[in-house]
Amino acid sequence: MDHEGPEPVFSATSDLDGDRLTVTVRGEVDMSTADSMFRSATHGDAGAVTLDLRQVSFFDSAAIHALIRLTDRYPQTLTVLPSRQVRRVLDISGLGEQPWLAAP
Repeated sequence: MDHEGPEPVFSATSDLDGDRLTVTVRGEVDMSTADSMFRSATHGDAGAVTLDLRQVSFFDSAAIHALIRLTDRYPQTLTVLPSRQVRRVLDISGLGEQPWLAAP
């Protein structure tokens, strides 16, 4: 597929505050970057994770799979802050009402 303009940039940065890890993800989360998002959210001694996806512009099925793996790892302590695009994908996939998904 031909894309015009610069390549989409993916980044995932982590910040541990006490036992809460906040992972801020930017760009596109797809089959080439979903595992990096997962690994960023699972390192360290975090007992709770906030996954900040507010700057994510694309979220595919590989990203959903990584997110589901995170819900298994942090069943009561995961919070996801979605972008408009991520919210739409999660709504379409039937995950829009999950307790870990922050309200818009």
